[in-house]
Amino acid sequence: MEVAALVALTLLLGALVILVAIAVGKRKEEIREEIEQAAELTAEGSAAKVPASKKPKQEKLRVRKDKASQHTFSHQLLAASLKSHSANVTCLDFSSNGKYLASCADDRTVRIWSTKDFLEREHKCLRANVDLDHATLVRFSPDSRAFITWLANGDTIRIFKMTKKEDGTMNFKAAPEDFPQKHKAPILNIGIAETGKFIMSAYTDTTIHIWDLKGEILASLNTNQMTNSYAAVSPCGRFVASCGFTTDVKVWEVCFGKGGEFKEVARAFDLKGHSAGVHAFAFSNDSHKMVTVSKDGTWKLWNTNVEYKKQQDPYLLKTVPCSSSEGTLAALSPDGRVVAISDGCNVAMFNATTGRLEEELHGVHSEEINDLRFDVTGRFLACSGDKAIRVFHNAPGYRAAIRDMQDMLKKAQNEAMKQRLQQQISEAQRALDTVLAAPNE
Repeated sequence: MEVAALVALTLLLGALVILVAIAVGKRKEEIREEIEQAAELTAEGSAAKVPASKKPKQEKLRVRKDKASQHTFSHQLLAASLKSHSANVTCLDFSSNGKYLASCADDRTVRIWSTKDFLEREHKCLRANVDLDHATLVRFSPDSRAFITWLANGDTIRIFKMTKKEDGTMNFKAAPEDFPQKHKAPILNIGIAETGKFIMSAYTDTTIHIWDLKGEILASLNTNQMTNSYAAVSPCGRFVASCGFTTDVKVWEVCFGKGGEFKEVARAFDLKGHSAGVHAFAFSNDSHKMVTVSKDGTWKLWNTNVEYKKQQDPYLLKTVPCSSSEGTLAALSPDGRVVAISDGCNVAMFNATTGRLEEELHGVHSEEINDLRFDVTGRFLACSGDKAIRVFHNAPGYRAAIRDMQDMLKKAQNEAMKQRLQQQISEAQRALDTVLAAPNE
């Protein structure tokens, strides 16, 4: 009996011990969960109560992360990447004296860069603010002492004058009044004649306005091309040209009398030969040559140094296949030796005489290239498409000049001429070697 009672008591104590162990285990689990919940609440509360002084640090880290993800590009021919704009660059223009490059962007500024700094490590620029607006287009005046802009919100032309301060910096002053609005369609391009006699504004319908420098319309043109895709003033300041949905490029002469008074805008000549609409065109510096690029997948080089008043037509020099798409642009070096064609984010450079593809520049910008132009010396090719401006050495131009001089040397009979050509060839070759040996950006 006693043994049975002892066994029962032992079993009861064992069961109690087991029950207590289970209860303690459950309580420990509950306590652990409560601690974790409290820790989570504490973390949330700490995040919500971050001191104001710590927020800028977080923002700085975020900015650095964004900067790290910016588009990077390098190439043997890259001379400079100009990066002062804080928003996408929309337009470029070189001054006719070769000293400056103007750029405008969505950051409400126009920047003036010194071309002599392109090969330096630092690229300084001067800033002109566009009050309560931003410029989408910019063009230098012939004397390089002013520039004109197209205002995005004002939807018109504004002139800025540039004056040098005593410390050597520039002061930018906007004209008291902007040009009147005399259009219905969006702007396509603006230009100012090298003669200083007129300003052009072209629109995406079929309209081109010719203005005097005070904002009065001298003439209005209907291009009859269904839509305009590009228009420009020739570097010599005599011509205005346009292209669009049709397969031709139309060129007019803006005529003035001997006393400087405006006379008329007369049709000069057409460039006919493409089998589809023309994306864009460009002039050589003397306007004796033009290049056109079309939806038909070719670029064409033309001799436009003709007596059109005697009904002489321009004649075709070269047709070359190329990649092109909506928004494709063309540039022709000042001496007419090199053709550059943009296609999306890429640029191709051709020898204008042979049509040979000399250079392919892929992924130059993170977005589509929106401007492409040579400087007046022909040493550099610049383009824009994002916040940066890329400036390239015109190596194909050096090569073409060397080949031309070598051909001249073979034909030269005068000893003095031979020596001069040999010296020029040596100088051009050294310049090319320096370009190819220089580290890119």
